[in-house]
Amino acid sequence: MGAQHAPPGPRYEPRVNPTLQTTAAYAWRILVVGALVYAVFSALGRFHEVAVAVFLGLVGTAMLRPVADLLVRLMPRPLAVAVALVGSIVLVLGILTLIGEVVATERTGLEREFGNGLVRIEHWLEGPPFRLSPKALDDMQSRIGQFLSSHRSTLISTALSGVGRLVEVVTVFALALFCSVFFIHSGDRQWDWFCDQLPKTARTRVTIAGRAAWRTFTGYTHGIVLVAATNAVLVGLALFALGVPLALPLALLEFFAAFIPLIGSPVALAVAAVVALAAKGPIVAAVVIALIVVIGQLEGHLLHPIVMSWAVRLHPVVVALAVIGGAIAAGVLGAVVAVPLVSVVWSAHQALRQARESAQAKD
Repeated sequence: MGAQHAPPGPRYEPRVNPTLQTTAAYAWRILVVGALVYAVFSALGRFHEVAVAVFLGLVGTAMLRPVADLLVRLMPRPLAVAVALVGSIVLVLGILTLIGEVVATERTGLEREFGNGLVRIEHWLEGPPFRLSPKALDDMQSRIGQFLSSHRSTLISTALSGVGRLVEVVTVFALALFCSVFFIHSGDRQWDWFCDQLPKTARTRVTIAGRAAWRTFTGYTHGIVLVAATNAVLVGLALFALGVPLALPLALLEFFAAFIPLIGSPVALAVAAVVALAAKGPIVAAVVIALIVVIGQLEGHLLHPIVMSWAVRLHPVVVALAVIGGAIAAGVLGAVVAVPLVSVVWSAHQALRQARESAQAKD
């Protein structure tokens, strides 16, 4: 009889902590997303004017395409596109004109309030707990004056360079408007033409990814505009109720700052707190700081989850890394574009994966 072999014992398999597995899974995805954002923005940095113009054109298309589609029921499509674009431009210029008139009307009172506010701040700093000497404050004012006088040529050159920057901004907006006209009028036909130029093996995948990307971009754009408008209305009403000057311009600043997730709103409200401190004193400034906390909680726990449910859900760490990576690569515009870019890429990836899994299940 042959030798009988003992049954094999239990095989030892090293166990990995589930928390560590989850952390590792998120870590490599976050690293990949961060590297992708940095690489894309570094590449676009050489053509940032064109990239920004196309992005703004897509934003305008996402916002005005539904309006043009409604107007098509009453008029020809070219006329509907023209009415939607001209109406939006008139609305924006009207808001800016109103803000300019408010600032011009309040100019004299603002100078007096800010002068009195600076005196109150000096008295406040001279008292506890700071106890700064009046000489230190006088030296600070004189040093600021000396700095301005000694760096006058630098300030003038900076202002002149700002004129060149203004020309670039006008050019970018003109190109964005030009792109929006064609995107709104016949963007779907342009996309179909682009897909037809691709190899047949890639057309289906590109079509699926493109539809998912546009759906996500449109949802994110509508959602972030809703968040920005809600924040601006809340901030404007609160500042107006507190009697803080420049409530309308500060509300507009909050509107634009809300397009930078996580950090935009706190920065805008910090500016409002400084204005409140100079004009109304530390108590009103403390109320504005409390407003920063309240609006931050409202935005983080209610508004942004709604936006992400319309577009694609991203982990807050991914959002933070995308914003920081975009800011490093392309400044403020990079911080604005980063999150929708990552959302679009991720939604396209998910759509392609679902299509691949569906095809495998049928086979």
